[in-house]
Amino acid sequence: MSRLIVVSNRISPPAPEGASSQGGLAMAMSAALREYSGVWFGWSGESTGQYTGQIAMQRVNGITVATLDLEEQDIEEYYNGYANRTLWPLFHYRIDLTQYERSFGEGYERVNKRFAETLLPLIEPDDIIWVQDYHLIPLGRELRERGVKNAIGFFLHIPWPARELILTLPRHRQLVESLFHYDVVGFQTDEWKNAFQSYVVYDADGMTLSDGRIRAFGRTVRPQAFPIGIDAKGFAAFKNSDVAQESFTRMTESKAGRKMLLGVDRLDYSKGIDERMLAFERLLIENPKLKRKIFLLQISTRTREDVEAYQDMIHRLDALSGRINGANAEMDWIPIRNVHRMHSREELAGIYRAADVGLVTPLRDGMNLVAKEFVAAQNETDPGVLVLSRFAGAAQQMREALIVNPFSQEDVADAIKRGLAMPVAERRRRWRALMDGVEKDDVVAWRDNFVAALEEARDAGLKPPRPRIAAGGKDS
Repeated sequence: MSRLIVVSNRISPPAPEGASSQGGLAMAMSAALREYSGVWFGWSGESTGQYTGQIAMQRVNGITVATLDLEEQDIEEYYNGYANRTLWPLFHYRIDLTQYERSFGEGYERVNKRFAETLLPLIEPDDIIWVQDYHLIPLGRELRERGVKNAIGFFLHIPWPARELILTLPRHRQLVESLFHYDVVGFQTDEWKNAFQSYVVYDADGMTLSDGRIRAFGRTVRPQAFPIGIDAKGFAAFKNSDVAQESFTRMTESKAGRKMLLGVDRLDYSKGIDERMLAFERLLIENPKLKRKIFLLQISTRTREDVEAYQDMIHRLDALSGRINGANAEMDWIPIRNVHRMHSREELAGIYRAADVGLVTPLRDGMNLVAKEFVAAQNETDPGVLVLSRFAGAAQQMREALIVNPFSQEDVADAIKRGLAMPVAERRRRWRALMDGVEKDDVVAWRDNFVAALEEARDAGLKPPRPRIAAGGKDS
């Protein structure tokens, strides 16, 4: 049986099988790697004074992990630079924050070459290779240039931007051409896949084939939507853990009979946290009778503090929540609880369960698994209501949520008010439909569907080509 090689920007040592501390994506990857006797390859997260190209191999909880260290210049130009100052804002439609610097692009290409050179000796003829996310788009090309014939797939965890936006990227054509060195390119939704195809057809003189593949740059690739899910079974198992129960009890007591609105996000400008707080403020202004009866708990975990845009965001959110609280708070009621502390997934499960309305309102998001975790954590007899941005990939699947335009304060405020007043029968009906989808399209289904598509591409490549039939009917 073929081995599976998973390549990602960064690797955290896999937890033991079934560990509740392991995230859903890590769980799915770890299970697949155990099943396929595979290798997980990527950056160790460590820096070195000078790049050596040395690879560290270890066996961690039944999985072979291979890592390399990067030098400080690599981290600054490839990771903090091109990945997080150029591609991340651009792909999330924030060209006002996108930084185009030649050194960033050079570092991005250099690190992808280093990944390819270090990975190459580990690849066996029957292996299938699965590359993860925007940090490593050129890796397929680099491997092909070094003679790798294996089936290689790529999955983009974030949105693919509209063609009008990708055109603002210097050397955009070279970046897109890199994707044509993969056999399968996966996107979270058909919307992102169609945006990619639009660029290929209109800006790269490409064409769509009858079998769904697209052709450009003299090569053919299969783009396909593979919506990612959560570990539904695993999440259900630990939401009743002692930690989750304690978290739920503490939150219920702290509500003091009030309704709780909840936002849980990694601290990022794509998540729409500023807009969410302003929508909550509008709700209070337009509905003064709700004061003292509701509050917003906003949990925003710090991230990428080396990037200036994120430093600015922390100060901005603290100032915004402080202003709203200062204008509205009373001695025994604070409208916004603004928290930056990291919480375990067990703690979050209890917090989700205690919430009356979950606010998942990103301005642009590849999928957003918080929406699915919120649903999975609910009490089926008295579930909370999910308010979900139409610009999250999850909105394509989770249509029983209250879908909103996160740019409209009025739209979000109206949805919150509707969710707070929603009858229990309607809440149960909506939750049941949402939960059925979460269980059906879980992270295991996502993983298995992608690996199956990659295996199919590999097998198709092994078949001898059909003979062409000449006009006279004879083989030619």
